[in-house]
Amino acid sequence: MLRVGRAHRCLNANDMVGTAHPTMKQSEYFVLSESDPQLESCRQRIDEIDADIVRLINERAKMAVQIGKLKRASGDATYAPARERQVLDKVVAANTGPLSDRTVTAIYRELMSGSFTLERPPRIAYLGPPGSYSHLAAKRKFGASVEYEPLGQISAVFDEIEREHVDLGIVPVENTVGGGVIDTLDAFHERDVKICAEVNLSVQHHLLANCPLEKIERVYSKPEGFMQCQKWLTETGLMSKTISAASTSKAAEQASQEDGAAAIGSELAAEVYGLLKICDRIEDDPGNVTRFLVIGREHAKPTGHDKTALLFIASDKPGSLVEVLDVFRQAKINMTYIESRPSRQKQFEYRFFVDIEGHIETPEISEVVQKAGAHCSSLKILGSFPPATEVV
Repeated sequence: MLRVGRAHRCLNANDMVGTAHPTMKQSEYFVLSESDPQLESCRQRIDEIDADIVRLINERAKMAVQIGKLKRASGDATYAPARERQVLDKVVAANTGPLSDRTVTAIYRELMSGSFTLERPPRIAYLGPPGSYSHLAAKRKFGASVEYEPLGQISAVFDEIEREHVDLGIVPVENTVGGGVIDTLDAFHERDVKICAEVNLSVQHHLLANCPLEKIERVYSKPEGFMQCQKWLTETGLMSKTISAASTSKAAEQASQEDGAAAIGSELAAEVYGLLKICDRIEDDPGNVTRFLVIGREHAKPTGHDKTALLFIASDKPGSLVEVLDVFRQAKINMTYIESRPSRQKQFEYRFFVDIEGHIETPEISEVVQKAGAHCSSLKILGSFPPATEVV
């Protein structure tokens, strides 16, 4: 096991011979007698607990089926972001350990994902191919039991929502390193969809291959992947061996088909394309996070702790942008995000994307947005939704 730079774990040739798991050395295995009475007692207790868990999971599933019938009768959507947030908040509050809140949340996301299959599993579109970070964000949000639809462009995700070919879509909107995602911002102006949830994904880059580090001759990834791993690539001498690909998923697919090839991508890409994590967490910035938005045809119901996304063009007069922002300041409403894009309608006219705290269905926010609109040539409500409370 090699260690390169900032405690990166890397497999060499010796590690890969007879390795049962790509991150475990032979010395980490130990032998425990199967006849040990304490071991047997612990296993029996686990079996009893497992039986109780399965019984309770199925009781929960039966209630989910009942809820599904009520939703269908009333015409409500299967996915309810506000209720999802309430469930996760309650289970985290009830968690006393030793499992982490993140682990408990992940377990319950899979429980809810499984419940969808008992109703009508939602079809969720994402920017593909399979194994992309958008795919990973979708699975972290919705689990493994829903239907996923990989698409070739961000705009296509919006199109499929509008055409009602899919129920939901997930699109990247901003990254802590690279900033706003232009294709997503532009698509909100051109399409009529609503934001109903968000996901903050930790972008963890890994070196993926089926050969040891010292045997790697080529490294595939998209240019942003190389940029975000520049220090590590320079330290290892692999920067000179980089080859650009259309996406991290395509890079992983290419690496899986060539001897001596590697890719920079996600752990999901390794799983999808049958690669090992040769070196993990090689990104320069361990705080690299991408925010994704879940889009559909209606926004979420109020939870009491929400955000509202707006898209506006300020009126064509001096100080109009200041006047719009001052409406929120005077109402003491916090603005959590602002991004601008050329309107493409008039020269040097800009369209602003803003997130404010609060839900559009509450009188306070509705009134403030109406006042702000008086200083705009156009204002569009993109949706209200519960904010992500964790990085997944």
